[in-house]
Amino acid sequence: MHKVFISYHHDNDQWYKDYLVNLGERKELFIDWSVDSGDISDELSDEQIRVKIRDEYLRESSITILLVGTETKNRKHIDWELFSSMYDGSVNRQSGILVILLPSVKSNYVVAAHETEKRSVFPNISGWCTINEREEYERRYPYLPARIIDNLLAPNAKISVVNWDDLDADKLKFMLDCAYNDRQSCVYDLSRPMRRQNS
Repeated sequence: MHKVFISYHHDNDQWYKDYLVNLGERKELFIDWSVDSGDISDELSDEQIRVKIRDEYLRESSITILLVGTETKNRKHIDWELFSSMYDGSVNRQSGILVILLPSVKSNYVVAAHETEKRSVFPNISGWCTINEREEYERRYPYLPARIIDNLLAPNAKISVVNWDDLDADKLKFMLDCAYNDRQSCVYDLSRPMRRQNS
């Protein structure tokens, strides 16, 4: 089973994270390797928190699931987790990334970054298109973090975006396998400076 780090807004979206972890355990889809509330002391500096997440949690995981809600894109720790997931270092290798839009931010659009997902996860969609403008991604996904949009525009960063309501255990397993299999071939755009504060 894959070791998965789940990045999410703890105050708003804990229920979805707990549900996902429970599903992963019941269906033997993945091993949860993410941070829970209370795991890291609030008394640590921002830099200590970032290093702790990177070296103790992300180091052991190979896939990051980003749960996107209404406040996700504004959170500095989520941006740090995404940056660290994309960074290919000597301690922690880069991860595959899967974005799940929660019901509060559901979109009429999906992104299938891995060709096999189009047939296996989204067989009812026939009109696939390529998007090359940031403005169009922002229109379709107004709640996505800027770092994710940067990488949806990057030609060799394979990040899929799916709605929570469209997933079942089999589809989730398939998408995790795709993210895992292509993780080392991704070329992520890390040019954006890391967020310094919440907004």
